[in-house]
Amino acid sequence: MTSEPQAASTRADPAILSIADAIAHPVKAADFPQTLLRFRNDRHAATVGLDGLDDAAWARHFGRFEPLPGNLPQPLALAYHGHQFRNYNPQIGDGRGFLFAQVRDDAGRLLDLGTKGSGQTPFSRDGDGRLTLKGAVREILATEMLEALGVHTSKTFSVIETGEELWRGDEPSPTRSAVLVRLSHSHIRFGTFQRIAYEDDADKMRRVVRYALDTLYDGRTGDNDAALLLTLAVERMADLAASYMVAGFVHGVLNTDNMNITGESFDYGPWRFAPTWQPGFTAAYFDHSGLYAFARQPEAIHWNLGQHAVALRLISEAPPLIAALERFGPLYQQALVRRFCWRLGVASQGVEADRHLVAAAEAVMMQGGVSIDAFFFAWMGDATPECPAELLGTEGEALWAAFGAVKAGYAPVRARTHTYWQGAAPQSMLIDEVESIWAAIAERDHWGPLFAKVDAVRAMGDALKG
Repeated sequence: MTSEPQAASTRADPAILSIADAIAHPVKAADFPQTLLRFRNDRHAATVGLDGLDDAAWARHFGRFEPLPGNLPQPLALAYHGHQFRNYNPQIGDGRGFLFAQVRDDAGRLLDLGTKGSGQTPFSRDGDGRLTLKGAVREILATEMLEALGVHTSKTFSVIETGEELWRGDEPSPTRSAVLVRLSHSHIRFGTFQRIAYEDDADKMRRVVRYALDTLYDGRTGDNDAALLLTLAVERMADLAASYMVAGFVHGVLNTDNMNITGESFDYGPWRFAPTWQPGFTAAYFDHSGLYAFARQPEAIHWNLGQHAVALRLISEAPPLIAALERFGPLYQQALVRRFCWRLGVASQGVEADRHLVAAAEAVMMQGGVSIDAFFFAWMGDATPECPAELLGTEGEALWAAFGAVKAGYAPVRARTHTYWQGAAPQSMLIDEVESIWAAIAERDHWGPLFAKVDAVRAMGDALKG
């Protein structure tokens, strides 16, 4: 069987071409010295008809960027602006990536195959357009863990090592290079709309808003397209903010150019998972003010939605946009308790009652110092675990008991039958393990720990689905 008929089995739908003149620039991929396949996500490739590609064809499409049949004839670098740490920057855009193809998945959703590290574009400024191999490995780990924990995230689709030496200020250099392909539910960002507002082009704004509703929100219609799109984005982003908290995840750079209009999390740089419920925990070494600290992420996302609303004022009156923004707080609280109950494997008793459950859980993890992953692992389903030895005789012992008393009134909805729950410890993704996985690759070119971790995390995800 040849690779091209296999590639042609995808449901190509390059819908972006209808607005490419408004938000994109045609570009060329870099010509890399090598294309060494390191990671391919066949689980998600199967959902878009690409799992049948052999490795050689995979490398041609996702390392050399030979167009997929019926898809974009040339990659498109997307143009956008953004607030970066709340400072407006009109000098950004896809500086080391592009949109390579658009495909429909098994559910009919329009998904993007976008890149990171694929070469320079008109938006690269002084950058080399490249991605370090370590950055690619970190993105594999982030997306796999977040997906397992139920977060609406992009998927790391492919990583190919490209044989260049890169120099970076935040990594020992020279370091190895890679090109990453992500499977994402759109790459249209809040910053896309900010750029159009900056240009004061109302017709272009109407076109892009309508495109988003037609292709990403099932053709939804209403009296005010801008307000409708913002309303839908508020709903998705409130859930995303809650999912970050329940996962213990800190994105690190929640700028408006990193906000996807579909509410999907993507573009992982200095991310970390918090070891315990630490409100001030930060991921980025340069986040000196704690703007994007763990507990401030809902605030940051809400602020970004506000900037999205400001951009949409170009084609809408303010009142319906304000009304949409005001829904964020209640929606976030509803999503937070729903996701807490989901990870605990218990049935909700309603938002008000569930808030007491969440507060008791937060106290154990924050004041008692219990790891987030260990807490959920111990208490999932019908479990009534004994107090950990390290909490005996401390404030944590009383907090552990208090949480148990609250949870006793909740009915389990997930059994602990999966082999994952029989393990001695939960899966986690703390920085020391991430660095250890990378060290094995950097020092010995040993990829076993990475693949073992991916398998273990996917098993956890299966257990949580059960």
